[in-house]
Amino acid sequence: MAKVVTFGEIMLRLKSPGYERFFQSPSLEATFGGGEANVSVSLANYGMETAFVTVLPKNDIGEACIRELRGFGVDVSNIVRADGRMGIYYLETGAVQRPSKVIYDRAGSTICEAKVGDIDWKKAFDGATWFHITGITPAISEGAAELSIEAAKTAKEMGLHVSCDLNYRKNLWKYGKTADQVMTELVKYVDTIIANEEDFQKSLLLKAESANKVEDGELNIEQYKAIAKLAMDTYPNVKRVAITLRESKSANHNDWSACLYNGKDFFLSRKYRITDIVDRVGGGDSFGGGLIYGLNNYESEKDALEFAVAASCLKHTINGDFNRVTVAEVESLMKGSGSGRVQR
Repeated sequence: MAKVVTFGEIMLRLKSPGYERFFQSPSLEATFGGGEANVSVSLANYGMETAFVTVLPKNDIGEACIRELRGFGVDVSNIVRADGRMGIYYLETGAVQRPSKVIYDRAGSTICEAKVGDIDWKKAFDGATWFHITGITPAISEGAAELSIEAAKTAKEMGLHVSCDLNYRKNLWKYGKTADQVMTELVKYVDTIIANEEDFQKSLLLKAESANKVEDGELNIEQYKAIAKLAMDTYPNVKRVAITLRESKSANHNDWSACLYNGKDFFLSRKYRITDIVDRVGGGDSFGGGLIYGLNNYESEKDALEFAVAASCLKHTINGDFNRVTVAEVESLMKGSGSGRVQR
């Protein structure tokens, strides 16, 4: 049976209520979230064995976070505890033409201060078959970047399949190294890449000729096939590339689909028109979790892609970072049940 290990930072998420601006009312909703943890929660909800690895502070906030993850069925036995603080991110949900806004307060967090040797990767990967990481973790500090590369390299040496969501975050790369300096090294150990067009450009310096600007909102599918092929030609170790395709009409209305290239076949998913979005944060992570589930449970890569896109579509209807859906709910949407009618 597949066992998936993820590694990254989980943060305290503080969100203004509803669609309010920051401190329009004197309250913030407190939950937890972070790219790789979000993937582990999705997989646990699908019934897969999954573990999350990070470094958390030795305080009540760290304890509450561990209880939350354990409650979903995520293995937290390899989480390292250290003196320090948990990272925070503040979220203001946008509406119509006003975009959502994220403010990070994660400098000096326990995972930022971690260094090579703090995590026993051979122990963390014992019995595992898959390792997942994102480009967010290497962006937060030089120590986290070195840990990320060490983790991916060890995972490959131990025979695990490695997936990486490139997840470029321009506001995080501030410690002296650029995204391409780190990610071009990390991706040498990756089997499955998940990304959007900007991720390829900023993290790997890859750009297909005449590629669309991210802001254009319209998609040219041939360009995505070209950039996926370019990534696999540049990194022969990569076995497949999945690209998420978000057409942002407004903060509340996105068209959502994805494509996958395995070096031979190119698959394009069904497109979902998502209106009245509840919360798009974690949408990419829910795609990653869905793709990992699909690739481990379906014979067809096309079916795996459709599962990932449907899972992510449903995440847009759920508050919080975590995708709280089941396999049955995702498969129901895959089969065309998208009316939202009451289930009786």
